[in-house]
Amino acid sequence: MSLVVSDLLIEIDGRRVVDGVSFAVPDAARVGLIGESGSGKSLTALALLGLLPDDARVAGSIRWNDVELVGRSDRDLSTIRGDEIGIVFQEPQTALNPLRTVGRQIAEPIRIHERLGRREAAARAATEARRVQLPEDALGRYPHQLSGGQRQRVAIAMALAGRPGLLIADEPTTALDVTIQADILDLMSGLVADAGMSLLFITHDLAVLSQIATDAVVLEDGAVVESGPVARLLSSPTSDVTRALVRDATATLWRPEGRS
Repeated sequence: MSLVVSDLLIEIDGRRVVDGVSFAVPDAARVGLIGESGSGKSLTALALLGLLPDDARVAGSIRWNDVELVGRSDRDLSTIRGDEIGIVFQEPQTALNPLRTVGRQIAEPIRIHERLGRREAAARAATEARRVQLPEDALGRYPHQLSGGQRQRVAIAMALAGRPGLLIADEPTTALDVTIQADILDLMSGLVADAGMSLLFITHDLAVLSQIATDAVVLEDGAVVESGPVARLLSSPTSDVTRALVRDATATLWRPEGRS
């Protein structure tokens, strides 16, 4: 299953915030969208699933398995969200429902997309919880009773419950400390590899990206300024933006060879 984005334009309140962005995520590939705050990377990710504000105008092409997504109705896109394309957001505390147990929230996308009964969905939810290494009693808890890392594991379980072909991860580790961040990256990397799915990873941190993606697209002010293998971007960046991202790379996760 592949994603191809061509000449994507996004305007909000008459202001162009994404300008001609093009990239592809082939089958089983791991691609990063990276840039500083305001570069348009998260808006691009939201556009893929029709999650932009109502006043946003989108032009260009977003093709998922040769099916054009731009211009499709929300009802059509809702059949793709979770089932064919899953998404994990930056802050699980706001993405999760505080009034529902973790088990119910993991089971909900399973019931919607696979039309399973309550008991079958609950059993599958338990399986998904084990896949993301949640403790056995987590299913009966509420989000506020879990740690930040555990909440993000719940969000990942929900995104993967429908067995999508593509996982979009939008800054999924930004709110976590470095140790938990590394654990979540390892977990996500393993799950993506085991399922043979594609990954689109959005981040502002080149060090984080180097842990999980093989290729990257660098954005600045809504436009692509550089793209290529992550290893090449780290060792020989050509744009000022990428050079700044290399300088700012989190030292505890990655350090250029020869530096102390």
